[in-house]
Amino acid sequence: MRILLTGFEPFGGESINPAFEILKTLPDTIDGHEIVKREIPTSYKKSIEAIKVILDEVKPDVTLSLGQAGGSFGLRVEKVGLNLRDANVPDNDGHRASHEEIFEDGEIAYYSTLPTKAMVKRLIENNVPASLSYSAGSYVCNNVMYALLYLGDKYYKNMRCGFIHVPYFPSQIMDKKNTFYMAPEEMTRGLLFAVWAIIDNDVDIDFIVDGRKDGEA
Repeated sequence: MRILLTGFEPFGGESINPAFEILKTLPDTIDGHEIVKREIPTSYKKSIEAIKVILDEVKPDVTLSLGQAGGSFGLRVEKVGLNLRDANVPDNDGHRASHEEIFEDGEIAYYSTLPTKAMVKRLIENNVPASLSYSAGSYVCNNVMYALLYLGDKYYKNMRCGFIHVPYFPSQIMDKKNTFYMAPEEMTRGLLFAVWAIIDNDVDIDFIVDGRKDGEA
C-alpha cells in the first residue's frame, strides 16, 4: 500500500506549521507500507493544483492530509468536507474567500473515506488526546479535504482519503496564553497510531464517540 501524507506550509504569521513538521519525523515505510510525504501551499487555488499534480505522480492508495488548527485540544480526525470557502482571514496569496464553492459540480459535502472512528479509538486507547470532528471549517484545510474527496469520487475510485487537524507546537504559544498545544514527539506518535488504524481497517468500526452513538441526541 502507498500512503500519501500532506502538510501545509506556514501561514498566519507563523514561522512553522506542525502539520508538515511532524511528517518529516516519520519513516519512509510503516509495517512494509510506503509513506510519501509532501508539503502543499496554504492557498485555496494552489493547494488544489498541487494536490492534482501529486496524486498524478504518486498514485496513492490512501491520502491523509494534515492541517494546523491552533488552539485545538489534541488531534481532530475530520469526518466531513464541505463545498465551501468562507473565512475572515486571507490565504497566503491574499485571497479572502466569502461563500465560494470549491467545485461547481461537486456535492454539498463528502464524508471521509478513512476509518475515522477506528482512528480516534486507536489514539484514545494509546493515551493520545483525540476527537472526531464534524466540521473541518471553511478555510484552506477544508478546501483540501473536500478537493481530495471530490477527486477521489470523480477520478480515483480506489483511493481512500481524509484529514486530521493538529494543534500548535509548544514553541508557537509563547505569546498565546491559555492555549492548547501538543509536543512534537506526542504528535508524531499520534500520527503513527492513526496510520496504523488506517492500515488495519478497510471499513470503519462501531465506536461510541463523546458518549453517544450516531443518531443519538
